[in-house]
Amino acid sequence: MARTKKNPALTHVESDNKNMKKKKTGKKVAKAYGIYLHRVLKQVSPETGISSKGMAVMNSMMNDVFDRLAEEGARLAKYNSKQTISSREIQTAARLVLPGELAKHAVSEGTKAVSKYTSSLK
Repeated sequence: MARTKKNPALTHVESDNKNMKKKKTGKKVAKAYGIYLHRVLKQVSPETGISSKGMAVMNSMMNDVFDRLAEEGARLAKYNSKQTISSREIQTAARLVLPGELAKHAVSEGTKAVSKYTSSLK
């Protein structure tokens, strides 16, 4: 296995007997939700703040939940022989991943957001 000179952290070359393939081996980039979490916190409780460690925990939780929903949605799409994850797969994934009352609220808020988006396109 030989590493390329340009960027050894991102790609490496694997040699087979017949052909050469390039594969990405970089780190997964996590989305930061700090700005959005802070906005929601100020809507709920304007006088309350959050520490940087608390924000890091919340950011980690958001990334984890979104990853779980995306993975479950992709699995559902694959079971139904579809290549596209639709709002239906995400809704079903939310029901499967999130517990009880939280799933009900997530589904209702998601339905409301999709309806609002659809009506804004017209």
